[in-house]
Amino acid sequence: MASHRRPKQPSRTRVTVLTTAAAAAVALSAQAANAAPSQKPGKDEVKAKVDKLYEQAEQATEKYNGAKEKQQKLQKEISAIQDGVARGQQELNKLRDGLGSMASAQYRSGGLDASVQLFLSSDPDDFLDKASALDQLSGQQVSALKKIQAKQRTLAQQRAEATEKLKDLATTRTELGHKKQEMQGKLAEAQKLLNTLTAREKSALAHEQQRASRSATERVQLGNENSASGRAAAAFAAAQTQLGKPYFRGATGTASYDCSGLTSWAYAQAGVHIPRTSEEQAGIGTRLTRSQLQVGDLVFFFNDLHHVGLYAGNGQILHAPRTGTVVRYESMDTIGGPFMFGVRV
Repeated sequence: MASHRRPKQPSRTRVTVLTTAAAAAVALSAQAANAAPSQKPGKDEVKAKVDKLYEQAEQATEKYNGAKEKQQKLQKEISAIQDGVARGQQELNKLRDGLGSMASAQYRSGGLDASVQLFLSSDPDDFLDKASALDQLSGQQVSALKKIQAKQRTLAQQRAEATEKLKDLATTRTELGHKKQEMQGKLAEAQKLLNTLTAREKSALAHEQQRASRSATERVQLGNENSASGRAAAAFAAAQTQLGKPYFRGATGTASYDCSGLTSWAYAQAGVHIPRTSEEQAGIGTRLTRSQLQVGDLVFFFNDLHHVGLYAGNGQILHAPRTGTVVRYESMDTIGGPFMFGVRV
C-alpha cells in the first residue's frame, strides 16, 4: 500500500524572501506605470539654452579674432625680420669682400702680415679684440672689421628675435585651432537643440525676434537729444547702411559681420582705425556711463567685454548680435548680459 506523505511546507525564511521579492516587483511595476514620460523641452527653455551657447560661441569668436590678429601681426614682423636678415647678410658679404680685396692688394705689395688672414674668417671677433693685431692693419681695414663685427652682432640678434617670434606664432596657431573647434562645437550644440523644436515653435521664436527688432527700430527713429556728431556720426551712419547683413564669426564686412567686425568697419569708414577685437576696443577713448552715452559711442556688454555695438539712442544699440541673426537695432536691456560701460572714440 502506497504511503501518502504530507507535502513539505516552505520554510519561514523562504516565505519571507519570496514575499519581499514580490513586493519589490509590484512596487517597481507601479513606479513604471506612474512614471511620467520624459518631456521635450519647450521653446522658451530651448531658447534660453541656445542663447547661452551662442554667448559662449561669441566669447570663443572674440578670442579667435584676437589670436588671428596676433598671427597676422607676427607673420608680418617675421617677414620683415627675415628680409632684414637677408639684406644684412648681403651687406656683411660685401664688407668681407671689400676687406678681402684690401688684404689681397696689401699681400701683393708684400705688406700683409700672415696673421691678418684670421680677419677674413667668418668670425673675426676674437682676433679683433686683441689690440696688438690692430697695429698690423691700416685704419681703413680696422674700420671695415668693426663694421663687420657690428653687422654680425645685429644679424645674430635679428635671427634670435625671428626664432622667438616663430615659436610664438606656432603657439598662436595652436590657440587659433582650439578656439575654432570650441566655436564650432558650441554652434553645433545650439543647432542640435534648435532642431528639437517644431516648425510652429521656430516660427513663434522668429516672430518674437521680429517684434523686438521693430520695437527697437521705432525707438531709434523717435530720435533723442544725444545725437551723434563728427566721426561718431559718420561711423554710425556707415553702420546703418549694413542693417540686415548676416552675422558670421570672424567677418569684417561687407557681406557679413561679427560684433567687433561691424564696429571696426564702421569707424574705418569714418577714417578712424580702431582695434579688431571687442576687448581691445574697450581700451581706447574715454569711458562713459549709460547716462553719458551719445549716438555712435561704442557700448560693451558682459564681464569679459566679449560683445560690442554702437549706441543708437533711446537705450538702443546697433550691432551684429550672434549666429543666426542680422545686423539690427536692439534694446540694451535684452542683450543677455550686463552693460559694462561705453567708450567715446
